[in-house]
Amino acid sequence: MTDVDLLIVGAGPTGLFAAYYAGFRDLSTAIVDSLPEPGGQVTAMYPEKQIFDVAGFPAVRGRDLVAALVEQAAQWKPTYLLGRKASTLTPVDGGGFDVGLGDGAAVRAGAVLITAGIGEFTPRPLPAGDGWLGRGMVHFVPELDVYRDKHVVVVGGGDSAFDWALALHPIAASVKLVHRRAKFRAHPPTVRQVEALGVPIITDAEVTVLRGEPTVREVEITVKGQDPTVHQADVVVAALGFTADLGPIESWGLKLSHRAIDVDSTGRTAIDRVYAAGDVANYPGKVKLIATGFGEAATAVNNIAVALNPEAHLFPGHSSNEG
Repeated sequence: MTDVDLLIVGAGPTGLFAAYYAGFRDLSTAIVDSLPEPGGQVTAMYPEKQIFDVAGFPAVRGRDLVAALVEQAAQWKPTYLLGRKASTLTPVDGGGFDVGLGDGAAVRAGAVLITAGIGEFTPRPLPAGDGWLGRGMVHFVPELDVYRDKHVVVVGGGDSAFDWALALHPIAASVKLVHRRAKFRAHPPTVRQVEALGVPIITDAEVTVLRGEPTVREVEITVKGQDPTVHQADVVVAALGFTADLGPIESWGLKLSHRAIDVDSTGRTAIDRVYAAGDVANYPGKVKLIATGFGEAATAVNNIAVALNPEAHLFPGHSSNEG
């Protein structure tokens, strides 16, 4: 059994920064995540996108931010338990918990910090896409260069759809965006950027048929009230959003609000020595940003350090004094 001071549930940006801060506070740490590599939603959904609201970076690619966070945490040698799900939480005598993993293993931890973001997420399906996943249809774009000189049809009207259209336009042979309504959920400035590039935006429309063997070669697009039209397509990006839930964490006895965990100003949940930070944490006035998660991670870890050792100081000192 892995035995650590702190188990971090979720290896996204907030969890990775928490691992750094736990090491800074001299806490041994393990990080568990159901995804096979660190980075959470950033790695799984938008590794190539530019992120503009991380302090100190005018712009940083998602994968570069994750790599820097992994490097920052590495000096403290956290244990990574990736591709494994935290399933059960059992208190142990003397304080702390045994956290059961989905593969039957367990971690004993003095405290638990949940940084699970939105939890487990499942892409919403494209109705016409049944059987096409991996045959030219994708939900996310982990590497842009794979789509160089390809004909791409992006389906959706949210931020992800417009971000992918914007990112793929310079390298793809062609990009079209299809949305079933005339109004978009995407950030208006991004919509204007895509329009300014001349990307065809087909509204009140759906991709109704995919064809090709063994991979997609064309699609039918049906505009409401019109006959279907055929368009060349090597790739269909079904950016229709996703559904999410907290999975087994919902059964741990925590107080939940709208698929998030209620916490106090220290990040503490309804269970002693169980804390939450990042998008999964809820409190009045909460703003869900990566930048917010970093601050919450530092606050939670410093309070965890005191919970584990009441003689410790809450204020950690300045990292600039180290080394």
